[in-house]
Amino acid sequence: MILESLVTTVDATGKPHLAPLGPVVDRQFESFQLHPFVGTRTFANLQATGRAVVHVTDDSLLLARSAIGYVPAETLVEWVDIAGDRFPVLKDCCRWYALQMTDWEDHPQRPTVQSVILQQQRVRDFFGFNRAQSAVVEAAILATRVHLITDDVLRPQLQQLATLVERTGGDNEQQAFALLEKYIDQTASKREL
Repeated sequence: MILESLVTTVDATGKPHLAPLGPVVDRQFESFQLHPFVGTRTFANLQATGRAVVHVTDDSLLLARSAIGYVPAETLVEWVDIAGDRFPVLKDCCRWYALQMTDWEDHPQRPTVQSVILQQQRVRDFFGFNRAQSAVVEAAILATRVHLITDDVLRPQLQQLATLVERTGGDNEQQAFALLEKYIDQTASKREL
């Protein structure tokens, strides 16, 4: 199963980075398999340090903002000492899992990275997603793939999601979707497919 999550990583200088990532997990949450895109900061940080923290969250606005790079991770994390290293953990999340990468299977676009859980913690209950929050998650995924999707595929999907946000969303979902739409419009107008 793919878990839509937020992942913090650290670069070689110790600076934290926050990004959405969908690791493959088993239902017991005993193993995590990451598939970062080659060329991303998450990929570079995983190669540099071999560690990450996967966060389960119900904050669709934070997920949207992180998908388009509008998040200063330094202000959102606290540092936790685990197994002799410092891990950046989101202050506001439902659960977190500190991971150590154990095996890399190279791929030109998305390598497979196996990991072990060093520590985990439940912070608060998962509120759950309504349809608007789920639509924001889907729109955030589209935003990270604008360069791969043609307008004739992208626009109808975005319009369907917009309808769900308009009908069932609150202020956070409206704001998140507006940010994503603006980003998608700006990015789509610059690309060549």
